[in-house]
Order: sequence, then C-alpha cells, then structure tokens
Amino acid sequence: MTVSSAENIVDDATFSLSRLAPLEAILFDVDGTLCDSDPLHHYAFREMLQEINFNDGVPITEEFFVQNIAGKHNEDIALSLFPDDLQRGLKFTEDKEAMFRRLASEQLKPINGLYKLKKWVEDRGLKRAAVTNAPRANAELMISLLGLSDFFHAVIIGDDCQHAKPHPEPYLKALEVLNVSKDHTFVCEDSVSGIKAGVAAGMPVVGLTTRNPEHLLLEAKPTLLIKDYEDPKLWTALEELDKQAAAAKPTA
Repeated sequence: MTVSSAENIVDDATFSLSRLAPLEAILFDVDGTLCDSDPLHHYAFREMLQEINFNDGVPITEEFFVQNIAGKHNEDIALSLFPDDLQRGLKFTEDKEAMFRRLASEQLKPINGLYKLKKWVEDRGLKRAAVTNAPRANAELMISLLGLSDFFHAVIIGDDCQHAKPHPEPYLKALEVLNVSKDHTFVCEDSVSGIKAGVAAGMPVVGLTTRNPEHLLLEAKPTLLIKDYEDPKLWTALEELDKQAAAAKPTA
C-alpha cells in the first residue's frame, strides 16, 4: 500500500465515523479487542490438541489458529477440528475454555490505550456493550479482570443468540438492548468473523490488528484499521466526531 492510498483510507474513515454524530454508543468485542487474549487461546489449543495427537502430534501453528479458530464460535471450532464427532469437539472446547480461564487469571493484559478510550466514552456519556462469541464464563472473567464490570451496560453472548458472529444478530441484539441506532454507533473488533458481523449489522467497524493479519482483516471491510487504542488514526477520527457533534448542537 502506498503512503497516499493509506492517507486516503484514513481520510475516508474519518469522514465515515464523523457521519455518526451525534454518537450514541460503541460496541466492543472482547477477545483481542479489550485484551490480548489470543496467545492464551493459541497456547491452550496447541497444548491440548498435541495431548490427543491431533495432526499426528505436530503442534498447530499461529497461521492454523488464525484460519480455523480465532474469533469463531466454539460450535464452529468443534466442527472444524472434529468434523466426524461434534460431541467430542464440544467437550474438547469446553475443557479448553477451562484451561484458558486458568491462564487468563494470571496473564491477561489490556490492549494498549484501552483505559484512555474508556475515559473518552465515559466523559461523553455514551452507551456501551460487549458483544462476543466467547462463552459467558470467559467473557465475564475477562471483563472483571480488566476492571470493566461496571463499564458495560450490556454483555451480549453468541450462545444467547440464534446465530453467533459472523452473523449480524449479536450486534443487532446489542443495538436493541441499548436502544440505540446503528446510524449513531460503531464497533471495535479484531477478527474477520467479528468485522463481518459488524459490517453486516450496518455499522462502521474499527478493526484492531492485535494478532490477525492486516490483509485478512481488510477483506472483511473495516472502516478503519488501528494497531491499538493509542493509534493516532483513531483519535483523529474521534476528534472529528466531537467537532461534528458540537457543530450540530443548536446555539442558545
């Protein structure tokens, strides 16, 4: 990508987000969006799959993890890993999640800039929800470890919907629960599955390149790609949103 084309993407993203003014809400994925949890998931899958001699005992690579596991619902993962024995796959993913929670309790770290964005959201009185394909036990643990239990007005779990991401239903449910418009809301996501869900729900998506390759994320059509919540591209877009909101306010 050339410098000029990258600048055009930033300009387009700023324009697209500014059209949301006045902003009502931000919807956040959890894994890889609030915290850098994918390395813990990868480790748990790699160790447990090796124990059962999956792939003839050869450890799964990060590329395999990204392509087949990251951001997906556990039922889809189970079908992918154990296509001939779904029940075994579901039991495996359940045991893996227990291992993940043990690891997360000791090692979970927030995405850089998360608390800066949290303050920005709170200062503006925006509504916010966590929307995730993770099991509820995982989601609630991560949100608690990050000190965000009182931050979110709602936590939408893929298991509670008829369809999980990449279907738009979890994000549409979040809009309904918060009683906000898709025309005044954007999504923060880090996976192809999640970006597709947000886009399909009719909202701009800010994609984070936490662990997933940039070229794969771009195929899902995010409005903006950022490294983390310290990224100047994000704050340029948010400053423009503030300007648009101020300009729209009626003068006394």
